[in-house]
Amino acid sequence: MCGLPRVLTALVAVVALACSSEGRSGTTDSVASTATDDTLRAAVITDTVANDSDDPAIWIDTVNPANSLILGTDKGDSTGGVYVFGLDGRIDTTRTRRPMLRPNNVDAITGLTVGGKMIDIAVAAERGRMALRVFQLPEMTPIDNGGIPVFDGDTTRAPMGVALYKRASDGAVFAIVGGKSGPTDGYLWQYRLEDAGNGSVRGTKVRAFGAFSGTKEIEAITVDQSLGYVFYSDETVGIRKYHADPVHPDAARELALFATTGFVQDHEGLAIYPTSDSTGFLIASDQQGQRIQLFRREGSAGKPHDHVSIATIPVSAKETDGLEVTAKALSPSFPEGALVMMSTDRTFHIFDWREVRKRLPQ
Repeated sequence: MCGLPRVLTALVAVVALACSSEGRSGTTDSVASTATDDTLRAAVITDTVANDSDDPAIWIDTVNPANSLILGTDKGDSTGGVYVFGLDGRIDTTRTRRPMLRPNNVDAITGLTVGGKMIDIAVAAERGRMALRVFQLPEMTPIDNGGIPVFDGDTTRAPMGVALYKRASDGAVFAIVGGKSGPTDGYLWQYRLEDAGNGSVRGTKVRAFGAFSGTKEIEAITVDQSLGYVFYSDETVGIRKYHADPVHPDAARELALFATTGFVQDHEGLAIYPTSDSTGFLIASDQQGQRIQLFRREGSAGKPHDHVSIATIPVSAKETDGLEVTAKALSPSFPEGALVMMSTDRTFHIFDWREVRKRLPQ
């Protein structure tokens, strides 16, 4: 359908989704009723989760990208879970892990060494257990002995946000965790993930870092793997930037605070779409605005920490909390990658990146 006009393409997509599985038809109707002509519409809307969708991650099958998976948390207090979807949006019941106790965010990464082998993992923040949960991909096999405790058991700082970082110099893998509350300095805790020697993974705290305004919380976190930066949303204030490497000489210094204006209310989900090793876009959810804002990943000329909004795009997903993006070709339907966004109708919306690109300044 790539040769069809955009409006006709969107109409075909809506009709196709309306005729698809039960649990998705109602979602499509509501999206169609609230979207405007300029709205970025989902190519696929997933099946609904049981309680409250929150945050997605993407696992790439490097052998057959069409078999890549979308992970998505359902933050039900006692019947939540990490759901697994195919690119068609259907739930993979074999790989889905539930029940869990209010899992908030999830991330995935390639290349953790366990038992002498390089494996892919997903890590979820299970708020009700005060722990990180680690699963080996693609089967979603738990490899954490029931969970890695975080925040030294301080229940007021129950884990919410998590992002994974792989250090280029030595391949060390870290989890950066944000909680429901925390101090104005040292809000984020960073843990090194490594082989515990018995086929499982352990986590060791390596630092606490990150400024916080003191209002609401910090949940959305993303890492620029190539450039070595971590970005996080201080929800009512803006987006903050630090070095991701805990031993960097300037690890404790805030590199930037940006996006302090132009958002309707909360700054939420963050993700990076690379166009090269050093260029691309940082995507942020303007939650109550029902839109995303895009910033140049590389900053401006001679100012790598000067991130100015270059595009604002309304989206069909409702009040998005978490989002994720990949630039990898996944299938003929997603040849330039995909953007995945949580929606408050208990689904995740999967967007064709080509449709995002059409809305960017040339």
